[in-house]
Amino acid sequence: MDSRLPKSVTDFAARYPEIWSSFSALAKACHEKGGPLDEKTRRIAKLAIAIGTRHEGAVHSAVRQAVNSGISRDELIHVTLLSITTIGWPSAQAALTWIEDVVAPH
Repeated sequence: MDSRLPKSVTDFAARYPEIWSSFSALAKACHEKGGPLDEKTRRIAKLAIAIGTRHEGAVHSAVRQAVNSGISRDELIHVTLLSITTIGWPSAQAALTWIEDVVAPH
């Protein structure tokens, strides 16, 4: 399990290993077998969904996974800037801070 996961997640996984295993398998299947999108597009889409739902933990996770897939900080920020006119300035600004929690600003 990724040691960078929040303690609440690692605690849950330790307490309920079968549920965590099933959840992880579903996540992997959806990501890898769900359709024709390439890895980069899938990671960017997941970040956009996390930003749109204003889910801080999901943004952190999406950013970590995107960076591990080779997506640059500038690309992550661009996704957030695109969200301003759709979800509004406050939500986009919150997402920027969450991205910077994981990837330091320039």
